[in-house]
Amino acid sequence: QPHTPVQPTPHMLPQLQFHTPQLLTIHTTQYLPTQNQQLQLLLRDSQEYQSLLKGIGQTVRSRHLQYLLAFSYWPAIETRTGAPNIYEVRSYSLKPGTMIEWGNNWARAISHRRNNNEAFAGFFSQVGRLYNVHHFWCYKDLATRKETRESAWRSPGWDECVAYTVPLIREMQTRLLLPTSFSPTQ
Repeated sequence: QPHTPVQPTPHMLPQLQFHTPQLLTIHTTQYLPTQNQQLQLLLRDSQEYQSLLKGIGQTVRSRHLQYLLAFSYWPAIETRTGAPNIYEVRSYSLKPGTMIEWGNNWARAISHRRNNNEAFAGFFSQVGRLYNVHHFWCYKDLATRKETRESAWRSPGWDECVAYTVPLIREMQTRLLLPTSFSPTQ
């Protein structure tokens, strides 16, 4: 059954997840190991956080956690401003033992995808499901996405990257996401 659109706020997150079973939330957080210990102590002692966990546990159907590392060749993450952009997350499950080959090919290929500053983040799994890669791309709109992707195919060398990396993939998934109103990256 269709649901009534809800404008999310940080305090509504558990309710939003309850009312929209198709909701996907992706959180990316960068912190240093010493910050991890401080954060764990802070959250352990927070009654508000413990209450939130209990509420989410009653509404979430599934949860997936991965610890990811950024690819060294990927541009640094930059906060995007302006109207809400569209984010595409392309997730790849690679064949075991192919991560180095994937990285070597993409270190060359990323130059073909810098025309519109669309490369947002590139990660590989360190803990959780291994041999997983996630490429985050940022576009002004769907028309810009289409043009940017077509432009890559006109760039000499892009076809070679695709030819070398496609055989390494076991499974691929693409998602188009919109940032929440309270996201620091629009």
